[in-house]
Amino acid sequence: MFIIFSMKAFFTFLIVAASLSANSQVKETTPPNFIRTIKFSGDSVENTGNPVIRLGSSLRLSFDDIIGDEADYYYTIQHYNYDWTPSQLSKNEYMAGFDDLRITEYTNAYNTLQPYTHYKLRIPNSNTQGLKVSGNYLISIFNSNRELVFSRKFIVYEPIAQIQAVIKRSRDLKFIDEKQVVNFSINSPDLLLKNPSENVKVYILQNYNLKTAIKDLKPQYTMANELIYRYDSESAFWGGNEFFQFDDKDLRATTADISSVELGELYHHYLFPDFTRNDEPYTYNPDINGGFVVRNIQARNSETEAEYVWVHFRLKNYDDIGNSRIYIYGGFNNFELSDSTLMHFNEETGYYEAARLFKQGYYNYKYVLVNENGDLQDGFISGNFDETENIYTVIAYYRNPGARYDQCIGIGNANSSYITN
Repeated sequence: MFIIFSMKAFFTFLIVAASLSANSQVKETTPPNFIRTIKFSGDSVENTGNPVIRLGSSLRLSFDDIIGDEADYYYTIQHYNYDWTPSQLSKNEYMAGFDDLRITEYTNAYNTLQPYTHYKLRIPNSNTQGLKVSGNYLISIFNSNRELVFSRKFIVYEPIAQIQAVIKRSRDLKFIDEKQVVNFSINSPDLLLKNPSENVKVYILQNYNLKTAIKDLKPQYTMANELIYRYDSESAFWGGNEFFQFDDKDLRATTADISSVELGELYHHYLFPDFTRNDEPYTYNPDINGGFVVRNIQARNSETEAEYVWVHFRLKNYDDIGNSRIYIYGGFNNFELSDSTLMHFNEETGYYEAARLFKQGYYNYKYVLVNENGDLQDGFISGNFDETENIYTVIAYYRNPGARYDQCIGIGNANSSYITN
């Protein structure tokens, strides 16, 4: 009797565990410190973090292992629903060919102080011929011991629906100078969107940052085949400010961003101090919306000849932050908050300081505050302005009644340079 009961309890446990696994949202795995400069993009190299590509387009992933021992790395690809829970599709339903294969294209760094091995993966390739369906995906990189090293999300869309987006100032006078509101419509002339309030889902991204996406908005009303979304606070982002930047494409030269250069085991670049801008008027400063570009002006191939440099940051903050923390923030590590980007207060100098290893190139960055509850405040250091230039991406999903996965049926882009009332 005890054995029967135990077996029933065991199988019940397995069923519950499987159910929890199927309903759990997948999260990206942050790479260890020896994996650097992950670039993950589609045909457009603007987004080097979580690319959004058209079905049939190519993907490019590259990264450096600064141990430089030509280690073996393998990749797998998984399909997910809109909410990043596993879809019901089997691998042969969403992918042509095979995965779980070794990355065979890699090259050791040439003539650099910091040794590293540069890895490149392109999809489609001779083994993974391509992806068959749209939706959310996760690519995972494993080492030869089958340990997960890092993973990145990406999205594949089909151009079924047309999405028109515009950027508006907030209708709330309290935030009219600080927030940017995304209004948009989804027009689907060739696909009847049944029960759109339940079956159509959307993501709104600011500067390609999936971590701060707005989601779960329902259409407010319809006009023929068009779904209208004209929210205010529900689809509003803080405007933020233009990103800071530095360019260390020349190892030995000081610039408008770099105050001094030192050479130890590696080069050290000391940036000019940054200051809080939340009480300053907005000033336009062209940026690439948090992105980065690897480059060494003295190299023929920057991918394998660019040097790794210790970049030193200094920030003068005049406001008391209590137990909150300040981080360096940007697309260089896919907007992750980590120990390598945490600023520490130096009582002797009065600055918040940090040093991080960067591959030579042009980088955008900003400073953000994270309070004790883990809430990120983008504008605490740099302020929030409705004039700030940001790029917005609207992504639409649809699940046909009876379907086993969420289609990504279209994307739309808008820039806040054309903001209106």
